[in-house]
Amino acid sequence: MLTAKFRNWAKSRQSPMSSLVYSTFIFMRHFSIPVIPFIHSGLYHFHIGLRTLWNNFTRIFWYTPLFQSRLIKPAKDLNLWGGMPVLIGNLRISIGEGCIISGHSTLSGRPASSEIPLLIIGNNVGIGWNVNIAVGKKVTIGNNARISGGSFISGYPGHPVNAEDRAANRPDTDDQIGDIIIEDDVWLASNVTVSAGVTIGKGTIVAANSVVTRDLPAFVLAAGAPAIVKRSLLPKDSIK
Repeated sequence: MLTAKFRNWAKSRQSPMSSLVYSTFIFMRHFSIPVIPFIHSGLYHFHIGLRTLWNNFTRIFWYTPLFQSRLIKPAKDLNLWGGMPVLIGNLRISIGEGCIISGHSTLSGRPASSEIPLLIIGNNVGIGWNVNIAVGKKVTIGNNARISGGSFISGYPGHPVNAEDRAANRPDTDDQIGDIIIEDDVWLASNVTVSAGVTIGKGTIVAANSVVTRDLPAFVLAAGAPAIVKRSLLPKDSIK
């Protein structure tokens, strides 16, 4: 309260003292010492090196073993970058070899499920920043898939359709969930949403900001909301 009053008094600049305080604040907010190239350049690289060393130390000795303890079995050559993914709910997780997963991602299992939801991630899968994978019953991500930042794989909605049930904080219903299959070599570009019950075929690319509400065939480029096939990714001479 006193801080707000003081700030308003300084901003008013209705007296020499308040003007002086305000001018001093503005000066300090924008002030920085001059750059000395050979010094600050070296300090910058020292800062980056120290940060990288610390990040690798915590990844190797803290985040990775803690996360691995939640898997069905340890994943070989797992690379967690930027921290540890957020795990919500009861979820079984299987991860293959050589995967790279952002620590700024969320993996969740449907709380109302009669059996423990299962997330299967294949080999050499990349999961980017701020990806959300919500497993209703089962989500499968194939080998060499790429899930770009901001994408949402939505196996369950979290809330029921009926408004009264939502107001009463009741869970979603079984007819709202569905398995999701993302086959080998699929690339979901940034901010793609995949709805429950969808299969995306091998090698397909889904353009940024698309919403996949129905199955997509293999080796196509799809885009839009809802996503539709734009063109084939196969060479023309391979299409019979």
